[in-house]
Amino acid sequence: MAKELILVVDDEPNIVSLMQYNLVQQGFEVICASDGNEAIKLARLEHPDLILLDVMLPGGVTGIDVTNTIRKESNIPIIMVTAKGEEIDRVLGLEMGADDYVPKPFSPRELVARVKAVLRRTSNRGDEKDGITFDNLSINLVKHEVRKNGELVELKPKEFDLLRLMATNPGKVFTRDYLLEQLWGYDYLGDTRTVDVHMRRLRQKIEDDPSCPKQLKTVHGIGYKFQHDESAD
Repeated sequence: MAKELILVVDDEPNIVSLMQYNLVQQGFEVICASDGNEAIKLARLEHPDLILLDVMLPGGVTGIDVTNTIRKESNIPIIMVTAKGEEIDRVLGLEMGADDYVPKPFSPRELVARVKAVLRRTSNRGDEKDGITFDNLSINLVKHEVRKNGELVELKPKEFDLLRLMATNPGKVFTRDYLLEQLWGYDYLGDTRTVDVHMRRLRQKIEDDPSCPKQLKTVHGIGYKFQHDESAD
């Protein structure tokens, strides 16, 4: 079986060496980039299974910029690597679509554990069908496109992830805590209101009447579920 490929993006050679050594020891293949432009180029060329991405990069293209660019093109899992005082960048990175973060300084054991956890959490992405359709709503899981009545709907990365998770499991009830853990990471600094905010925005884009949703249903006291006509109560 082919080794999983990790793209390490950092401009500090000692950090890169530390990551590369420990990941290779755990059976991963590693490629490296030292700036944002090189990271984007390698991501497009090599299609890594996961990206370890430093927030602060030289050359004017930050880790946030890289995340934003990659999320417009693919669903490659991204773990942000942040310095101790970069809370704002860390939160912004997660909102832009990063899957997790590792604060500097980090232990090699924690780094590898987070890489494995994110890969496990996102491993089902490649197993999904190319697309699914419910009534007037179609979701292209490869192109990250959503259309309502044939018209393209612009969704932010987390909005798309939320819709995809629920729509690929119609009728299943998801708690807010579960959605927060799956989409933002188990130690995300926010709270479950983050899920409610994204759900409200998603309903405004997907539902005919957001105040009375027909597909993105609230299960009072628990969370949310995706419902279509065939599974209507």
